Formats: sequence, C-alpha cells, structure tokens
Amino acid sequence: MIHDLYEVIHRRRDVRGEFTGEPVPDDVLDRVLSAAHAAPSVGLSQPWDFVIVRSDDVRKSFHQHVHAERETFAASLTAEAARRFARIKIDGVLESSLSIVVTYDASRGGPAVLGRHAIADAGLYSSCLAIQNLWLAATAEGLGIGWVSFYREEFLRELLGIPDGVRPVAWLCAGPVTHLERVPDLERHGWRQRRPLREAVHADRWGGS
Repeated sequence: MIHDLYEVIHRRRDVRGEFTGEPVPDDVLDRVLSAAHAAPSVGLSQPWDFVIVRSDDVRKSFHQHVHAERETFAASLTAEAARRFARIKIDGVLESSLSIVVTYDASRGGPAVLGRHAIADAGLYSSCLAIQNLWLAATAEGLGIGWVSFYREEFLRELLGIPDGVRPVAWLCAGPVTHLERVPDLERHGWRQRRPLREAVHADRWGGS
C-alpha cells in the first residue's frame, strides 16, 4: 500500500499531448472529486468548488485565450528561450475529455476561520491541497491531469460566471491518456532541470547542513 502511494506520486505528470479524448466514467470522476473534497483545509473551511467543463464552446473560448497569453509570454523571451518554448505544448484543453476548474472562496467558513488569522493565504493553500489530492487520485485511476496556467483570472471568472470574491485557482484538463511520460515535459524539452533534493533541505535554519 505504501509502495503504491509513492509510485503514484512519482508517476504523476502534467499532461499536455497524451489525452485520448475518451470519456471519463461517472463513477471514476466521482471518486476523484471525492478525494479532492477529502483534502485538509484551514479551520475545516473547505474553501474550494469544482466546475466541471464539458462544453466545446466554452473550451474553445478558453483555448483561444490561452494561446493569446502564450504569445504574450513568448514575446517576453530571448530568442534562444523562445525557440525552446516553441517546442513545448502548454495545454490539452481541446484534446482532453473534460476540464475541472478549482476555485477558492475566502468567505467560506465565516469571518473568523480558525487558523487563518495570521496567514491569510492558508485558505488558498487549502484549495491547492485539494488539487493535489485530485491529481494523485486521477493518476491512480489511470487518468491524466494538465494544469493550465496561461490565463487571466478575470477572463476565466467571466467565462464561467464565477462570483466576485471567488478566485479561479486552476484549470485542470482531465481524461484518459495513452501513457504518462517518464520524464516531465519541461525537462525533456530542455526548459529546466529538476534540482536534487539535497539542495532543498536545510538543517535547523536556512543554509544549515
């Protein structure tokens, strides 16, 4: 059981081009969302909601926006970086079976959320924990997940009718895949390399060894 958990953690990938487009069975989607909803949250506020997007029109509108933002980012790069970026697929919005938009509602849990008084972002972190649960559960179910971050929050809020005060945290493409790459895309395409664990661990204080 423990081995299975570690295997899922290390097998998980940010999927772009491997979606098959086959439907996600309702019971599988329910298990994945249940795992997300079981995430820990500050003050048991459960500040997340999940918008399931299947509409082709909505996904096409979002896809157009994403690629406009891609061009904006590409224009900010050096020539060498732009060449590397051109090889990288940034989304599977149209290829995936459906999308799941995870939101964060800071008002959830009332005006006094236990544990959030000193760290305002603790609620946002809670929504991110729900996303991680969702991602790992989807991987265990044989699904791929791709987190799309090339968008403006205002655009997505208007596109999906998300109320004021509720933040869209993640657009997640989801669905069956042909396979999961052994090496993450950004490493395979030479964008960045993963740093060793030893460089990220400090003893007692920053820089301690």
